[in-house]
Amino acid sequence: MIVLDSHCDTPSLMIKGLDVGFDNNDCHVDIPKLLAGGVDASFFALCTYAEQSGEAAATSALEMLASVYDALGKYGDKIAMALTPDEVIANKSKGLVSILVGMENGSPIQKSLSLLRLFYRLGVRYLTLTHNGDNEIADAAMEGKKWGGLSPFGREVVAEMNKLGMIVDVAHASDQTFNDILECSKAPVLSTHSCCRSLADHPRNMTDDMIRRMADKGGVIQINFYPYFLTTTASATVEDVIRHIDHAVNVGGIEHVGIGTDFDGIEVTPEGLENISRLPVVFDLLGKRGYSDDQIERIASGNFLRVFRDVISRSSGL
Repeated sequence: MIVLDSHCDTPSLMIKGLDVGFDNNDCHVDIPKLLAGGVDASFFALCTYAEQSGEAAATSALEMLASVYDALGKYGDKIAMALTPDEVIANKSKGLVSILVGMENGSPIQKSLSLLRLFYRLGVRYLTLTHNGDNEIADAAMEGKKWGGLSPFGREVVAEMNKLGMIVDVAHASDQTFNDILECSKAPVLSTHSCCRSLADHPRNMTDDMIRRMADKGGVIQINFYPYFLTTTASATVEDVIRHIDHAVNVGGIEHVGIGTDFDGIEVTPEGLENISRLPVVFDLLGKRGYSDDQIERIASGNFLRVFRDVISRSSGL
């Protein structure tokens, strides 16, 4: 079974000096923890913020990406870059953890499809269109006042991502942005780190209708470990994660749920899931709840990798 976490914010710590080669007390994800947790693939997100200008966001994203490449060079005996699902499988066969790159917030591309293509060339394989503030691409869940959904440029971005084979990530998107993305994307989309709004009423979470409609188009919701998205409080347990997985499976189907921890982007974690080394607890509990090995494999990575393959298969490349 391949285990994949579709979202961690560890690069934000790496540019502050975190050495992922060691077991650090002040982070949720590093190489020793990935190995201890049996994680085969992890998306390292390049996260920038609403208060940053486009140029500042681009510089920050490049600095984070450089830190990821530095770690890949330093610890090549343990980790390796992956750009495709096949490379994830190949790295696992060599005993290597795959590091993949996503970009959280489209601000670094400013208003340039050329910069979008450049980030793709540099290894970015999904783009979370917004973070917590509206940008030139779209409205965000935590703001949602600028465009009424996708901007005209945002529609060009989604179309270009489809051509490139870059996954469109609807996490952080406003509800109307989500609607617009589903309307204009020719490839399946997913949310790399969200929870179920019917269980925790937070605008960053997805409604049952959103989960169902995204699943109908082949997409996947990757369940987030942030307690505020699990319970709307600072307190949660691993059982709350399972509760959201169960609900998403019931609404969207077993083929449309995965794991996106948001580790190193959250200040508190669920009890029992203090860092990525604890991830096997989730799969153990799913087994005890009656999920089959095949169903657990789908949640662990199979669903995400299916979408990834589908997005690539529909692309025309650079």
